[in-house]
Amino acid sequence: MKIRLRHLSGLGKTLQTIALLGYLKHYRNIPGPHMVLVPKSTLHNWMNEFKRWVPTLKAVCLIGDKDERAAFIRDVMMPGEWDVCVTSYEMVIREKSVFKKFNWRYLVIDEAHRIKNEKSKDFDSWFDTNNCLGDQKLVERLHAVLRPFLLRRIKAEVEKSLPPKKEVKIYLGLSKMQREWYTRILMKDIDILNSAGKMDKMRLLNILMQLRKCCNHPYLFDGAEPGPPYTTDTHLATNSGKMVVLDKLLPKVQEQGSRVLIFSQMTRMLDILEDYCMWRGFEYCRLDGNTPHEAREQAIEAFNAPNSSKFIFMLSTRAGGLGINLATADVVILYDSDWNPQVDLQAMDRAHRIGQRKPVKVFRLITDNTVEERIVERAEMKLRLDSIVIQQGRLIDQQNKLGKDEMLQMIRHGATHVFASKDSELTDEDIDSILERGAKKTAEMNERLKKLGESSLRNFTMDTGGTETSLYNFEGEDYREKQKLSLIEWIEPPKRERKANYAVDAYFREALRVSEPRAPKAPRPPKQPNIQDFQFFPPRLFELLEMEILYYRKTIGYKVPRNPEIPNSAQVQKEEQAKIDEAEPLSPEETEEKEKLLTQGFTNWNKRDFNQFIKANEKYGRDDIDNIAREVEGKTPEEVMEYSAVFWERCNELQDIEKIMAQIERGEARIQRRISIKKALDAKIARYKAPFHQLRIQYGTNKGKNYTEEEDRFLICMLHKMGFDKEYVYEELRQCVRNAPQFRFDWFIKSRTAMAHKRKAEVSSDRKEKKSRT
Repeated sequence: MKIRLRHLSGLGKTLQTIALLGYLKHYRNIPGPHMVLVPKSTLHNWMNEFKRWVPTLKAVCLIGDKDERAAFIRDVMMPGEWDVCVTSYEMVIREKSVFKKFNWRYLVIDEAHRIKNEKSKDFDSWFDTNNCLGDQKLVERLHAVLRPFLLRRIKAEVEKSLPPKKEVKIYLGLSKMQREWYTRILMKDIDILNSAGKMDKMRLLNILMQLRKCCNHPYLFDGAEPGPPYTTDTHLATNSGKMVVLDKLLPKVQEQGSRVLIFSQMTRMLDILEDYCMWRGFEYCRLDGNTPHEAREQAIEAFNAPNSSKFIFMLSTRAGGLGINLATADVVILYDSDWNPQVDLQAMDRAHRIGQRKPVKVFRLITDNTVEERIVERAEMKLRLDSIVIQQGRLIDQQNKLGKDEMLQMIRHGATHVFASKDSELTDEDIDSILERGAKKTAEMNERLKKLGESSLRNFTMDTGGTETSLYNFEGEDYREKQKLSLIEWIEPPKRERKANYAVDAYFREALRVSEPRAPKAPRPPKQPNIQDFQFFPPRLFELLEMEILYYRKTIGYKVPRNPEIPNSAQVQKEEQAKIDEAEPLSPEETEEKEKLLTQGFTNWNKRDFNQFIKANEKYGRDDIDNIAREVEGKTPEEVMEYSAVFWERCNELQDIEKIMAQIERGEARIQRRISIKKALDAKIARYKAPFHQLRIQYGTNKGKNYTEEEDRFLICMLHKMGFDKEYVYEELRQCVRNAPQFRFDWFIKSRTAMAHKRKAEVSSDRKEKKSRT
């Protein structure tokens, strides 16, 4: 039997479920075992709710790495002295063999849409009404079947005391830098804008994503942020229209005693927001898909704690929008909007739920005359269509996916406006005027949506009255010719690494500290250079930077907090405070020396160059400079040789040196192993005049069941003939097997993949290499 609770978020689905499991144990004598399957972000909340409402139910939580899970399964799960196992979707997939051993009585699935399979033929058949009795009769039959098992409640019916929620869409302009990058993206695909090029769906989706990134912040593109040296300064806000409004909005809501949730779909945007919060001095927490389970718990507890000093909670929309209770906040800022409006509604409901005592204000940031306008319009129409069709119990066709024509219209929307000016659209309006204008425009959009008929909503069209014009010529300039002169090669930028700053001794420790709820980062000067450890600046530079930091803290009267988690915390606190109290400003000579030292590192090496260098060392070994230089794009062999010499001299200064060295040494071990195997094969095959027929293979006790000796012999001899170290050798080996006349009727070996041949050849080669050593 399946029962579905379809309440709106925040109406007590968790409590109802726990009450049911408690009833089963105490009144029906069914203690379990039960499984509760939930998103990773809500694990801690579920465990807390079990302890709070039914402490007599013994609930256990399966989470952790491989070793932790193995110990938990051995010591807790298998003995079976528990009633409920709470775990995540990922853990069930990884440990499915263990979960199959239990006879589960009840399975509870939180956010159950995670288990749907839209590629299922059964799923598709539910919407195929050609062979049914007709829409109305079909719906009546479905309702009759579902009514006993489906419970749906909405906030207006259940929690009449819940304060209201009001959403305001804030429309804002592009900064000068954003306009430049937006124009570059459109210029690169000017043929698409006027329907002259091939309209590949993936290409259109990529353009949409690039434009959305530009609307968020131009620093999401590699090379946009000025530097090196990189600084945390006003440019973080002034180069993005959304950040300008955010910089005005946050102080206002802070004065009103509100606390804020900021949602963004892009985790790299959260990196930039984190830099901004540190610059402005806002205390914050952060949660995204990469946040470990323990850190999630700590962040949520720190934010919801009584009299918490945390002002902002930054969350990725998908990871932080499900099941988390953050009702201690009353302002929600949607930095960008999801294609699916239900995802944004879930995000809002992190604050607007039972337990909320204040009216909830939702601010949705939208960049005017860009793709974001169309994305939000489409999402609003989907919600409206849901309310007038689906909620009435009627079927809706499934032809509402984003098509190529609609994507093209989104991309073209506002292009003329963007091309028409190269100046910033940002104004000096105060935040009250911006909010008033946003509220007015929000009301206008709601009125337009109410007037739209079902036909328009199904086709996702609004009567905008706009006309389509060619974009090739603008202000007398032929953009087709300009495109040929300024082709730009777009590469996905690497993740913005804010926490990997270079440091030596105290400078390094502070620069790399991850912000923790109990020990926030100490303040740093606003214009400190952003130095990476792999750039190998002179050590003297870090002494000067450390002196600068200490004096800055002295000027602002900073007091070092005591950290009770470290030994001798009082002594450590005293020593650190003494350094600050005794700090002196840099002399003119020291300032000049610092500026000079800032030019003496490998400033033209970025994170991408460094990663390529490390991977090349792993692939070829540290001594093969020629091949390493070919792998590092944009660097000459001389530059790579110079960098390599310094790297191996000073590599111990790197923060992740153990991990890096392990990576390189693993690669060098593979190289050495290939050499040993090749040497053993050479010696073995040299004994025979016709190795393809004469080579004998001694299997011992572990001969495989699938490959025959003839097949093994062919694989080894052909691999030796083609060259063990040759790139793509196993793809060529697979083709040779398929073309070999002796295997023309051997379906098994002809159907093996290149990877299967590789595994088999490696096993056989290892055996020969070991035998040659004995």
